[in-house]
Amino acid sequence: MDTPMGQPAMAAPQEVRVNFTTTSPDLQLPEDRSSLLVVPTDLKRYGLSRILNSSSMLDTPSPIPLDFLINGEFLRTSLQEYLEANGLNAEETLTIQYVRSLIPPTYQASFEHNDWISAVDVLSATSRAGLWSGDKLALGQDRIVSSSFDGLLQIWDPSGRCIARSSAGGHTASAKAAKFLSSTQVASAGLDRTVRIWKYAEADGGLQGTLKPSLELYGHKASVDALDVHGPTGRVLSASADGAIGLWTTSKSSAPAAPANLLPGAGASESKKRKLSGASAAPQRGPLSMISAHHSPATGAVFDPTDASVAYSASQDHTIRTIDLTTSKIENTITTAHPLLALAALNRSSSSSVLLAAATAARHITLVDPRVSASTTSVLTLRGHKNMVSSLAAGPENDYSLVSGSFDGTCRIWDLRSARAGTKAEGGGSVSESVYVIERESPKGAARQRRTAGDVPGRGAKVFGVAWDKTFGIVSAGEDKMVQINRGQDILASS
Repeated sequence: MDTPMGQPAMAAPQEVRVNFTTTSPDLQLPEDRSSLLVVPTDLKRYGLSRILNSSSMLDTPSPIPLDFLINGEFLRTSLQEYLEANGLNAEETLTIQYVRSLIPPTYQASFEHNDWISAVDVLSATSRAGLWSGDKLALGQDRIVSSSFDGLLQIWDPSGRCIARSSAGGHTASAKAAKFLSSTQVASAGLDRTVRIWKYAEADGGLQGTLKPSLELYGHKASVDALDVHGPTGRVLSASADGAIGLWTTSKSSAPAAPANLLPGAGASESKKRKLSGASAAPQRGPLSMISAHHSPATGAVFDPTDASVAYSASQDHTIRTIDLTTSKIENTITTAHPLLALAALNRSSSSSVLLAAATAARHITLVDPRVSASTTSVLTLRGHKNMVSSLAAGPENDYSLVSGSFDGTCRIWDLRSARAGTKAEGGGSVSESVYVIERESPKGAARQRRTAGDVPGRGAKVFGVAWDKTFGIVSAGEDKMVQINRGQDILASS
């Protein structure tokens, strides 16, 4: 057809050869269909997704939203813009990996505590504790536990109703960590140097509940700042400012006696000891093992996701240590460049191994391979936070997603499939940037977003704790005294 007089002819878009690949078995192209195509360079994510969903390719009954990675980076522009930005031309053949699309998390609700909230954990049919509980978990018994600087624990339902609150026999100083062991048991730790086990029970159809102390565990000589639990064995791991890693049991009968010199009133007169002992609301016991693992405060301790006889710990002394809990011996040490503030384990199903994420005081997250046989220990560095990273949680549905909480007042979601080469200023190696940022919805969080130049990122809205569950979504809490829930169906969908 002739071009109307006075109007220039529109140039046809360039074309480029692409080779589509995926690591997802359920998204593989049929054998009789080629993955090598020639496509216009003006296509963006949506256009590429339409091609792959078409009858000549995947032939999906309903469109599957897809994202695309080239050389480890998500495509966020047209193919033409990508080529120009990377100094390539249309004669190149691009290898494009396709994965299920990322769904942005949306704000759901916030619940207010009376003081700063140090940590959160969740109970649901999809959480660790829920799975460990089996049939004992009531239908719809979705709960959040929070620990606070006022020494209290609170248990919430999804609507924000406080079901139970600890009182008598609780921590005598700030509670720093809390975890569900099961639908009827909670572990906590705090500034009072103790680990405590609680019996949790509900009544009135889940409208109210009780938290009663069942064990007081003594052995640390300084604040206990992090916990991990393993419900099937009734074991608890603790990390303390005294540099030690504690291993405990929830069984009163098999727990050793508590060290007399660490009990309340040690060194006081006999009458005062009896008075303090009588004030205790629960039996007092000691650790199964107390491992002197670090030379500075220990800030994280986690069980190996596939072997509860192995633990990993992190510390402000820059090290991550692998611990054999059967012998209480340190089997491996990885030294990093910065003080470490939190630790999380990601179970890599593809290789039956574990990847450790360590939060640093230098505002980034270091991913390391803890295996002694690993040729390279540092795997990836996650950059983007503007203040210290305080907490971490692995994604619940795959082995490549992670959420972090930071003193900058945000949580960031990371997709470990996306990586680029680090610059010289970043120290080289592989670097990844967050795919989503979750801001605090509280008034203090909103004020943080309006901060003036020179202000400290996160002032008044620091995030201290975060959890990620398939049922709840991402639950975070911190300095604004709020438990916040953000949820997106398959935020990072399995692919």
